[in-house]
Amino acid sequence: MESQIFQSMGLYVDPGALFLALAACVLILLILAIVQGSKISKLQKRLKLLTRGGNADSLEAEILQLFEDNKYISDSNESNRKDIKTINRRLQGVYQKMALVRYDAFHQMGGQLSFCLALLDEFNTGVVINSVHSTEGSHVYAKEIVEGTCEIELGDEEFAAVAQARKGE
Repeated sequence: MESQIFQSMGLYVDPGALFLALAACVLILLILAIVQGSKISKLQKRLKLLTRGGNADSLEAEILQLFEDNKYISDSNESNRKDIKTINRRLQGVYQKMALVRYDAFHQMGGQLSFCLALLDEFNTGVVINSVHSTEGSHVYAKEIVEGTCEIELGDEEFAAVAQARKGE
């Protein structure tokens, strides 16, 4: 009957060849079904791993928790940035550079009991303290340093202490 249909259309089809062609098509469809089944199985495993055995609601809860955690971290990060700026601003006025020069104020004494101590901030502003030790006692002098210079003339040891402290930049 099928051959009559094909003959009415002007085609001659060998029933054996038709059977082989249909068998090949069925085989190809079977292979495609197996491949698709394998892919679906892999996707189901990935979905199960993603939801950790839960359902879509538990996945949604996990995602919402991640968004909340991200917002907390972002807020904390901004707070930390403000704190760091405040700390850096405060550190500018803190003595960051220091130098100590010991010397003998009076050559007959020895032991280098006199000293000059320079304390400077980031802008080379601060103080130089000079302690002069003699047989009668010790005398302490302080001179203000503004941006690396002093209005009062510095002694050699004081100048050396300020220069060493400035090198600590």
